[in-house]
Amino acid sequence: MKTRILIAEDEPLMRERLLGMLADAWPEAEVVVVAENGNDAWDGFLEHEPDVVFLDIRMPGLSGLEVAERIGTSAHIVFVTAYDQYAVDAFDAGVVDYVLKPVQADRLERAISRLRSKLGAAPVEIGDILRQLKTAIPEPQREKMKWIKATVGKQIRLIDVNDVLFFQSDTKYTRVVLAGSEALVRIPLKDLMSGLDPQQFWQIHRCTMVNVNAIAAAERVDAERLQVLLRGSDEKLPVSRTFNHLFRD
Repeated sequence: MKTRILIAEDEPLMRERLLGMLADAWPEAEVVVVAENGNDAWDGFLEHEPDVVFLDIRMPGLSGLEVAERIGTSAHIVFVTAYDQYAVDAFDAGVVDYVLKPVQADRLERAISRLRSKLGAAPVEIGDILRQLKTAIPEPQREKMKWIKATVGKQIRLIDVNDVLFFQSDTKYTRVVLAGSEALVRIPLKDLMSGLDPQQFWQIHRCTMVNVNAIAAAERVDAERLQVLLRGSDEKLPVSRTFNHLFRD
């Protein structure tokens, strides 16, 4: 099977340069996702489940560090960064690889060589590296969403996000489900994600984010599948395998 790659880079010229270099240096690999921002990168990761992810550290929406945090040990990660002063200290342990901008062919080839040697093993836990990077590289402060405008019948309601049990995306809309009622918004789930507090709202499926305070329990459906039971709703929400780790002891 071909190694499947996701590239997330918001600068068009840098993105094309990286794509061209990868085609030359790793022709047997297949780029399955090319994302221009962190939200699309995460959405593409859930859809295609690539083996290797090249992430720009700073992107619109979710940052590369936030996307990496969500990916966890589900893929091998290479950071694309201009922050050489931080990279030396944070990456020297060799737990995760990086390439500096502008990407040079010899440096990319070394990263690919290391990736090839790791592909037979499970990706390593990089939580410690991410914590170091978050300390070294200040993230822009984003004000978290407190209210959401949603359509209920003929009304446009202003809903406190604390009252939301879960968000569930559909083709054109996102359901906003509360205890005893629900509403619709035209905001894609991936765009809501960067505005909601990740400590309060957990993504448990590509199409679902749940308010942690509304979770009554998680129960097993079978050996690999979980579903979430809620306070205030009879709906049972399936948990994708990617997110099972949220409910481990």
